[in-house]
Amino acid sequence: MSKKVFLSGIQPSGKPHIGNYFGMMKQLLGQPEDYEVYVLIVDYHAMKSVRDSKEMKENIIAVVLDYLALGLDPNKVTFFKQSDVSEHTELCWIFDTITTMPYLMRAHAFKDAEAKNKEIDVGTFNYPMLMAADILLYGPDIIPVGADQKQHIEIARDTALKFNNTYGETFKLPEAMIMKEVAIIPGTDGQKMSKSYNNTIPLFAEYEEIKKAVMSIVTDSRGGVPQNVFAIHKLFRNENELNKIYAEKAGKYKELKELLVEDLEKFIAPLREKRKEFAKDIPKALAILKAGGEKAKKVASAKMDEVREKIGVSVY
Repeated sequence: MSKKVFLSGIQPSGKPHIGNYFGMMKQLLGQPEDYEVYVLIVDYHAMKSVRDSKEMKENIIAVVLDYLALGLDPNKVTFFKQSDVSEHTELCWIFDTITTMPYLMRAHAFKDAEAKNKEIDVGTFNYPMLMAADILLYGPDIIPVGADQKQHIEIARDTALKFNNTYGETFKLPEAMIMKEVAIIPGTDGQKMSKSYNNTIPLFAEYEEIKKAVMSIVTDSRGGVPQNVFAIHKLFRNENELNKIYAEKAGKYKELKELLVEDLEKFIAPLREKRKEFAKDIPKALAILKAGGEKAKKVASAKMDEVREKIGVSVY
């Protein structure tokens, strides 16, 4: 019996924070042995926001170091870069030819940009089609996403159905895995933790950086408990244990924040040191990414041979 396929993409767009880790990265790295796992760095998607080649290269290298430090095992996970597999953009074009503009105008990113009267680039408009290609090339069963990303999986499923109905059964319909229990992790201001809000606690932060971030957490003291501090703290300690501690230290918000600093440091310090070790040999780290790309290319190439046959361009 073949393994189920689990796939996720990461944009190389800056430092990860603890919200990224508990919201997605932890689940991705903790899949059981009976899954075939694909993790791709979606560098072409990142071009929508990163327009500097030096920054792009640095961001890609940073993602590689981040995931290796978190324990990604290249013997168990196919870890690769989107731009190393040209079949992604080829399949995107094929999907473009069966997708209508009114359909893509329903996409959240496009509607948000339109509502803000932005001059919308084609990449923003066409983003869901490239994502559908990213997904469908590898026949995944499960795609882990936040609730706000569910539409992308629905678009991929619609695209697979339309292609299958037009050209014959070709693509598997993936299922979204919504991780509700950690869907929204608060930032230092109480909003969802996000780089765009500048309210994050970086995943590989130094001690002083952790301390500065925690001490800036907005104290919402409903019921005598600093809610924002507690919401972050329960990621690192048993909730029953925390309830007792917070009851004993009711009103002592500085002490509770200091305890959170110490628990964060215990969690982050080993990851931070591992990352520094990997950073000493960047060529070795990038060789892992390149090897993953070669492995992914074989899978994508085989699927594209099937697609080309189905659409009738394979004449030799």
